Amino acid sequence: MAKSAWGPFPHPSDAFEYPGDALKKAWPRLHAGDAEPFPDTKRAQVLIDAAGKVAPKGLDAAALATALQDAWRTFHAGDFKTAFDAGSALGPVGASVAVKALGIHATHLVSSEVEQLKRYEQAAAIAETAIAALPDDANSHYRRAYALGRYSQGLSIAKALKQGIAGKVRDSLHTALKLAPKHAEAHTALALYHAEIIDKIGAMIGGLTYGAKAAEAESHIATALKLTPQSPIAHIEHGNVLMLLHGAKKEAAAAAAYERAAGLKPADAMEALDAAYAAEQIE
Repeated sequence: MAKSAWGPFPHPSDAFEYPGDALKKAWPRLHAGDAEPFPDTKRAQVLIDAAGKVAPKGLDAAALATALQDAWRTFHAGDFKTAFDAGSALGPVGASVAVKALGIHATHLVSSEVEQLKRYEQAAAIAETAIAALPDDANSHYRRAYALGRYSQGLSIAKALKQGIAGKVRDSLHTALKLAPKHAEAHTALALYHAEIIDKIGAMIGGLTYGAKAAEAESHIATALKLTPQSPIAHIEHGNVLMLLHGAKKEAAAAAAYERAAGLKPADAMEALDAAYAAEQIE
């Protein structure tokens, strides 16, 4: 991927740097949404053992832990290209940070819809390698669902349904939640799955054909908000779910959700981009 294709993080990032032990201390807040385990030496050894032949060569658990922590530091600070490169270099065990960096950058900092779709496809392919190597890791499945979900939104939900992509998103989210029931971002994504299908093809056909239910959308987004009340994206997607399910009748409530997102103090570059997006929508 050409270096010029990676636009820089457009906000001050000093507050989002987590050197040394600061990363571990902030980890529960930073990863409340995706339930990513802190990559200490013990976690690194688990990844090495699980990945087997596709584990990164020449790295013991301590070295892998350091590499993963450094990759996540660059992600949180908004250096998405460095995070992507560092994660990619580690193969499937680095897929979680690589896919997240690629996806967040594409969502917020790539203006070309064609380029966005290419990146989501690439992210989904990377996530597939993680599923093959680390099938018991919730984020292997969630990152695939995220990438395919964003791809579906760019392609159009109707086309995604015809191509069977929506079913893959649903199945990956269900697997992620089976492995990590408190995965807030998976709950958010599943809420959108139900709401977007109902919005596009109606509650009756959506329910009969894809199992889409308004009550499920509302339940999953409520769970996400309970798990991550400080997360801008949970409030943004709450607003989106309200509009998809109820339209103009819930416009005021949706606007209030966006206002809450815009008013939250971001903990990292991703949250800063989400909050800025929410602010732009209510101007």
